[in-house]
Amino acid sequence: MIDLNQFEIILRNNSVEFISGVPDTLLNDFCLYVENHWPNDKHVLAANEGNAVALAAGYQLVSGTIPLVYMQNSGIGNAMNPLISLTHPSVYGIPMLLLIGWRGEPGVKDHPQHSKQGELTPVLMDDVDIPWRRLSNDIKEVEDTLKWAVEQATEISGPVALLVPKGVLERGEKSGFEDEDGLMSREEAINCIVDSLPEETIYVAATGRATRELFEVRRLRGEDHSRDFLNVGAMGHTSSIAAGIALAKKDKLVVCLDGDASALMHMGAMAIIGQNKNLDNLIHIVLNNGVHESVGGQKAATSRIELSAIAQKLGYAQIHSINNKETLKELLNNNKKNTFVEVLIKKGMRKDMPVLKFDFNKGIKI
Repeated sequence: MIDLNQFEIILRNNSVEFISGVPDTLLNDFCLYVENHWPNDKHVLAANEGNAVALAAGYQLVSGTIPLVYMQNSGIGNAMNPLISLTHPSVYGIPMLLLIGWRGEPGVKDHPQHSKQGELTPVLMDDVDIPWRRLSNDIKEVEDTLKWAVEQATEISGPVALLVPKGVLERGEKSGFEDEDGLMSREEAINCIVDSLPEETIYVAATGRATRELFEVRRLRGEDHSRDFLNVGAMGHTSSIAAGIALAKKDKLVVCLDGDASALMHMGAMAIIGQNKNLDNLIHIVLNNGVHESVGGQKAATSRIELSAIAQKLGYAQIHSINNKETLKELLNNNKKNTFVEVLIKKGMRKDMPVLKFDFNKGIKI
C-alpha cells in the first residue's frame, strides 16, 4: 500500500482541492484518510456516484481546479449519466479525476458479482472516451501517473480515470468500532426479525453485511435459504427489488432488510414505495448504524438525519423508529403490513462471521 501522506502531497501538488465520492473496500484507507485529513468544506461523501460527479462538476466550473471523484467500479453505472451528458468533452467538457476501485480485476480472485464489472471496467472507460491508467504501488509511478492524469484531463477537457487494484489504497476492513450501550448488533436485529415473523415470510437483504448475516442466521437456526433473496450487488436497489416481489406475490409478507447508506443511495425509491397503495404486504426495515461499515466505517449522512421522519413525508402508512429488541419484537408480532421501520443498531460485526458462499443459480422459491 502506498503512503497516504505522500499521496495527499501528490494530489495537492497537482492542484486537487475538492474531493467527493462513495467509499469502496479497495479505497477504504484512502477514504478514511480523506475523512480525517481533508478540509470538510472540500470533501463531500455523496449519496451515490452520479451525485459525486455532479458535485465535482459544479466545483470545477467556478474554481477551475481539477476535482477528484472516488468510487467502486460497481458505481460506474450510477456515474455514467453525468459523465456522458454533463462532463464529456462533447458537452460541457469538465475535467476531473476518477479514482475507481477495480473489483473483479481479471486474474484477481473476487466474488462472482464483481467479475463482469471488473472485466468491463476498462472497456467502459474506452467506450466513453475516458483515458485511464492502472495505479501502482510504487510512489514514484503514482506521482508520474497523477501528473499524467491531470495533464490529460486539462488537455481533453474531460474526465480521466485511475483504476486502483487491491492493496494500493486499502489495508482491510475497519474494526474496533465503539460499543453503543443498549443497541442491538445487526445480526441480533435480523435474528429477532426472523424469529418474530411467519415462517413463509420472504426476505430481501441489502448489499454488504446484511446479506452475510441473514445467511448466517439461517444457518445457525437450521433453516434453508429458499425464501431469501441476497442482493449481493446493485447497492441502493434492495427496496425496489422487495417492492417488485411484493407486487407479484400479494399473498406473502415481504420484508426488505435495507442498510442506511443503501436507502440513501436511491432514496427516490422510498417515494415510489410510499405512494404505492398496493404494497400493504411490504415491511421496509432500515438497519441504521450511521456508517458505510463494510467499506471502512466512514460516517454516512444517515448519522445526522431521521429516516423515519423522511419515510413519513414520503407516504408510508405506518412509521416506527426502534432502538431495542423488545420493542422490535412487539411491533413485528402485532403490526406486519405497509410499514417502514428504522432500527438503530450498533456498528460492527463479529469477527468470526463466515464469508458469504452460496449458489447463485438456486434462487428463492416463492
